[in-house]
Amino acid sequence: MPFLDRPDGRIRYEVHGAGFPVLLFAPGGLRSRLEMWPSPPGGPARPWVDWTRALPEAGFAAIAMDQRNAGESRTEIRADHGWHSYAADHLALMDHLGFQRFHVLGGCIGGSFCLKAIEAAPDRVVSAVLQNPIGRHPEHPEYFPDSHAEWSREQRAARPELDEAALAGFGRAMWDHDFVFSVPREFVRTCPVPTMLLPGTDIPHPAATSTELAALLPGVDVLAEWRGPQHLDRQRGRVVDFLRRMTP
Repeated sequence: MPFLDRPDGRIRYEVHGAGFPVLLFAPGGLRSRLEMWPSPPGGPARPWVDWTRALPEAGFAAIAMDQRNAGESRTEIRADHGWHSYAADHLALMDHLGFQRFHVLGGCIGGSFCLKAIEAAPDRVVSAVLQNPIGRHPEHPEYFPDSHAEWSREQRAARPELDEAALAGFGRAMWDHDFVFSVPREFVRTCPVPTMLLPGTDIPHPAATSTELAALLPGVDVLAEWRGPQHLDRQRGRVVDFLRRMTP
């Protein structure tokens, strides 16, 4: 099990296949970890493609990871951490693996990670696929702050030494924002890389957020019908075709 050493901890990752790299950000909110891509043994099928398998089959290298303080990754949690902390991990991982340029593909919270990665390194991210992106639901603005409080209780139960004030400050840095949380609308409107959008439809992944992303992102490729077993082949084909067209 490979790990990337970071100044405040370590990040678990896996590399599948060979070819032009695609950095994957799994669904799961702050619990985003690489096991979220495949369907669980004996459990319900995922409504999304397992990109850790599909991308290597299509000739790409798929880099999956446990985000900081999810799965097997452990780092500090400080009040001044936030979206920039995740982006620093992502760029450090690609540096570690020797990949100067790469695609990003993110489900759920991964959509916001994708946009932050573009903002942080627009010269390195070649294209982005936003699958089921999160956002502030206009009728349920408390969803992510409440989810953060639950996650914080889990973290404190596992690591009693963590500081409650730091956890709360980290939560404000993550969720006291509008839209997709990680970047403002002004950045999305001028996004410098090609994007593909697989829209969301529920409370954590609001239809309103995806509708706005579709309107703001320049030239975005939208795949409206993508969710569920009946759409997996089309989902796989359209995303792979997009990534192939955008690969230098």
